[in-house]
Amino acid sequence: MTSQSALTESADAVRAAVAAMALDQIDPADPQFFVDDTVGYYFERLRRDDPVHKAHSTLFGDYWSVTKYQDIMHVDTHPAIFSSEWTHGGITLTDPPPGEQLPMFIAMDPPKHDEQRKAVSPIVAPGNLANMESLIRERTRKVLDGLPRNETFDWVDRVSIELTTLMLATLFDFPLEDRRLLTWWSDVSTMNKAINPDALGPQERMAELGKMLAYFTRLWNERVNTPPRTDLVSMLAHGASTRDMGPMEFMGNLVLLIVGGNDTTRNSMTGGLLALHDNPGQFAKLRANPKLIDSLVPEIIRWQTPLAYMRRTAVADSELGGKVIRKGDKVAMWYLSGNRDDEAIENASQFIIDRARPRQHLAFGFGIHRCVGNRLAEMQLRILWEEILPRFPVIEVVGAPKRVRSTFVRGFTHLPVRIPG
Repeated sequence: MTSQSALTESADAVRAAVAAMALDQIDPADPQFFVDDTVGYYFERLRRDDPVHKAHSTLFGDYWSVTKYQDIMHVDTHPAIFSSEWTHGGITLTDPPPGEQLPMFIAMDPPKHDEQRKAVSPIVAPGNLANMESLIRERTRKVLDGLPRNETFDWVDRVSIELTTLMLATLFDFPLEDRRLLTWWSDVSTMNKAINPDALGPQERMAELGKMLAYFTRLWNERVNTPPRTDLVSMLAHGASTRDMGPMEFMGNLVLLIVGGNDTTRNSMTGGLLALHDNPGQFAKLRANPKLIDSLVPEIIRWQTPLAYMRRTAVADSELGGKVIRKGDKVAMWYLSGNRDDEAIENASQFIIDRARPRQHLAFGFGIHRCVGNRLAEMQLRILWEEILPRFPVIEVVGAPKRVRSTFVRGFTHLPVRIPG
């Protein structure tokens, strides 16, 4: 592992370089900044000097970069001005070409958004969450008890992916033996060849999503002809606002539910362990008082911010932060930056597991598009840490993490760890 002094020197050098840049040269949506985990220095500069910033991107074209908490809240709570509608470009900075545009309720405006969201929201109703808790705990124990001792393994694959994929399979009532298909389809859904040369090309990507659609269409056809059940496929098949969806809209909502149920929790499971490793004083505080898990969990989610931004498209001229945003302009709400805004969150640049108001963050979004599964994500993380603490006095991070090459998903592909025997 790199020494702390070397990391500090490197951070200081990047911060100085960013401070010397002309503002019109700063584009925080450069995927390399996310791979290197240096994007925070660009956000720090923009929050200070140009919080509503016109960025010029070779990948995405021109867009407005919104980096302060209150400005992000303004955009997120004014859907009549800042639209997420897929026909206007949807929720990512990439403008998908015709044939690759996927309708999904997160990329819709009211009233259709509200109707389709209502169809699936019972999956995370308090009673249903309570019913799932014992199953989540049983599976978490089994996964943790099966981890090797005294040898290096990949936490992302053995813990984060396995636990979230088991959960997704439960939510969809999807065959457990095929559950890793859900992980694959989640990754395919967020691939972008322009950002990551290793990603599938557009035609290959749509072909893989076509396989996902075919698999889920079989499940739909089974469940539409049986009484309604408490899984997502049945809810979609029987919902008044979703039962007549066309294939592309069904595909879009599957992508939304798979990515939403996978990336947030999966990357927070890894990001939380890394944050505690990097902040040993906080880890010691947690071991001394396991009741702090309740505030640890939202702090992990804030700190990681697994989806770095959401896009909106202006459908009317308006003013934000002293700038005039014109109809048709792209707007990126950088949740990751808002979650580091010291004017809104005290000591926002520090990982603190016993915050007084730990749920004051933007990682789940805000307003009508707030993540429908936020309580389920928190429950999965709470159970994970409730089961880790009594089992493992030490989990050693023994190498640098490998991060996803994406400006949208802030996540990990690999984290080497070792549990002493």
